[in-house]
Amino acid sequence: MSMTLLITAITGIISFIGFNSPLIIQRLKHYPVREWHNGEWYRLLTCSLVHGGWMHLLVNMFVLWQFGGQIERILEYRYPETGRWAYLIIYLATVALANIPTSIQNKDNPNYSAIGASGGVAGIVFMYILFYPWQMLYIYGILPIPGIVAAFLYLGYSIWASKNSQDNIDHLAHLYGSVIGPILLILYMPDAIQIFLRELL
Repeated sequence: MSMTLLITAITGIISFIGFNSPLIIQRLKHYPVREWHNGEWYRLLTCSLVHGGWMHLLVNMFVLWQFGGQIERILEYRYPETGRWAYLIIYLATVALANIPTSIQNKDNPNYSAIGASGGVAGIVFMYILFYPWQMLYIYGILPIPGIVAAFLYLGYSIWASKNSQDNIDHLAHLYGSVIGPILLILYMPDAIQIFLRELL
């Protein structure tokens, strides 16, 4: 089984359990107050295993499956012995690191918490754009936009939304995941930046 399918399956199972057990969500969610004051740093990672509903879960897992599978295949082809494991580590590290800014920002705010894998998934999509900057991405499955254009629009929106939106979505995690994911990929596969520039030009 590929790492992408493994992540998708585990996330789907735990999220489904969480739909019927609020206690699971309470124990796994990103909750900065408990992270900073109780040392529950595992929450930076486990929050990606629970979601707020079927739509939240299905969208994240579909995007992860669609784009993550291709990133995993690229890394496995380039590094047959370590590529799959590197992909898993990069994804998990992206999830955790993407949550740190909101953890710092809300470390004394007992009213803030978040769930979902969106930060890590955003990182996966931006890794894909690193390899295929001009590949069309279909917004809402309808509107075609070149990946590099969608990336700038998404970053711009995430910056704006992190400062102005009141929709209870962790836009900072989306923003930092989008940046951290490609950086980690480049650290593991330095010529990815050359591939990006070649494809871009």
